[in-house]
Amino acid sequence: MKQNLAFVFPGQGSQQVGMLGELAAQHGVIQETFKQASDALGYDLWDLTQSGPEAELNSTDKTQPALLTAGVALWRLWCAEGGARPAQMSGHSLGEYTALVCAGALSLADGVRLVKLRGEAMQQAVPAGEGAMAAVLGLDDDKVEAACAAAAQGDVVAAVNYNSPGQVVIAGSAAAVGRAVELCKEAGAKRALELPVSVPSHCALMQPAADKLAEALEAIEVIMPQCAVVQNVSAAASTSVEEIKQNLVAQLYSPVLWTDCVNTMVAAGAETMIECGPGKVLSGLNKRIQRSLSVASISDAAGFAKALEL
Repeated sequence: MKQNLAFVFPGQGSQQVGMLGELAAQHGVIQETFKQASDALGYDLWDLTQSGPEAELNSTDKTQPALLTAGVALWRLWCAEGGARPAQMSGHSLGEYTALVCAGALSLADGVRLVKLRGEAMQQAVPAGEGAMAAVLGLDDDKVEAACAAAAQGDVVAAVNYNSPGQVVIAGSAAAVGRAVELCKEAGAKRALELPVSVPSHCALMQPAADKLAEALEAIEVIMPQCAVVQNVSAAASTSVEEIKQNLVAQLYSPVLWTDCVNTMVAAGAETMIECGPGKVLSGLNKRIQRSLSVASISDAAGFAKALEL
């Protein structure tokens, strides 16, 4: 286990039709992993990721299993190619589930079924059009929080993703998010724009989804992970299975403390963070949070080969 190495797993938004196609053509473990996930889900997940349609892949109940499986497939390939084992893992929102599967706390079959249910429960919790999310750039966290408090007016709106210094995502009821966006602009935000999502994740409106998730988690075997998994709601590695489960449930209606998660891993010795999933979203955030970090993404052949040499 390499003490200065951490693996991080992206959340929703990193999916794209054709992801991992290049690596899958060279390494059978990618499609083997997707076949296992497909068997658990009852539909061809690999075909969906490669052929679309894009709108279906972007439906949250399909996106979540697809991204989890992509991360696990890349992790398995990393291990098969002799990559160093990290001392720590973390994942952004959905990515936390990927981290737990890769760390041995959850089976792949249970993981994909769980996040499928999570996606369905999130979609059902708030009718389409009633919730919203927005990204606020270039405004201090406390000013974003103050704008949300002033905009609420009896509705729900809150800071839900602390992605990096100066980048916060807010979520809640559509009207309140709209008011908060205007207040953030008035407070001096460089940009404040609503995001094209159908679910207001990580705010109080997700409580009904959390209740369903808690019930599902009771029926699934979770064991302690083989390395530290830093969880979003606490920015710490849990010390019991019960705590892991409680944090997964709370994550649905609580902020993702990504900046704190990265700082926790750095404080524990992480100097290199490898993004294990499609895209490079987390690599960009992580570098902004800690400029001293070495970051890498392994979602294509060139990036994978480069990361193996780190």
